[in-house]
Amino acid sequence: MAIGATIHTFTVQLSDVDRGVYDELSIRVARHPSETALYMLTRVLAYCLEYEEGIAFSEGVAATDEPAVLVHDLTGSIVAWIEVGAPDAARLHTGSMKAARTVVYTHRDPDKVAAAWAGKRIHRGDEVLLHSFDAGFVERMSGAIERRSTATLTRTEGRVYLELNGVSGESDIHTRSAL
Repeated sequence: MAIGATIHTFTVQLSDVDRGVYDELSIRVARHPSETALYMLTRVLAYCLEYEEGIAFSEGVAATDEPAVLVHDLTGSIVAWIEVGAPDAARLHTGSMKAARTVVYTHRDPDKVAAAWAGKRIHRGDEVLLHSFDAGFVERMSGAIERRSTATLTRTEGRVYLELNGVSGESDIHTRSAL
């Protein structure tokens, strides 16, 4: 018998000063048995930092033809293709063709992630952005995840401040082109 996904609930007070987005989010995340806490937290961070009308999680690591997070407009068109981790160049190529904007959030070494894309065909690859965090930030904060988590997430001047279940951390958000 296969093990099903574990549902995690995050209540997030979001203050994204850089984008002028302020909201209280109730986020339900289905964590696949093979999904690490690092990947799941990076998915939640990507969702919050990209939050806008029409944002939704896909099936996560189980999704083969969708990114971790998608943004649709009112017509159903894909506005943003948001990958997490270390997607291959083919996924970025597909996403960049389907969406107006393609971004990647990673908890891994961004130089190694980008190196895997070098020389590969990625539609509008120079427009694809790779976001990463300070070394150790996601690892440290992922240890505070519970089945029901409360968080305060603030982004200001390119820096993220996260309090997750009483554990606080902060990191710069490092952004570079995928190519």
